[in-house]
Amino acid sequence: MTAEELQQLIQQGLDCHHIELQGDGRHWFATIVSPDFEGLRLIQRHQKVYATLGQRMHTDEVHALSMKTFTPQEWQANASH
Repeated sequence: MTAEELQQLIQQGLDCHHIELQGDGRHWFATIVSPDFEGLRLIQRHQKVYATLGQRMHTDEVHALSMKTFTPQEWQANASH
């Protein structure tokens, strides 16, 4: 899977204001900014992202995904990105 394909999958399921992906095709690191994360705990945010990938996590198309998730307000407050 390419970074563009992974980005499209995530953006289809989430309203992403910003997304950055780095990886080797199976192991990925993502920074995702979405208003969909408002009011959610960290684990709930990650579950929301995993839900956008569906079976791809189970079929090993995406072997590993680590991520940082932010609301737009958190992202703006963290101006050191």
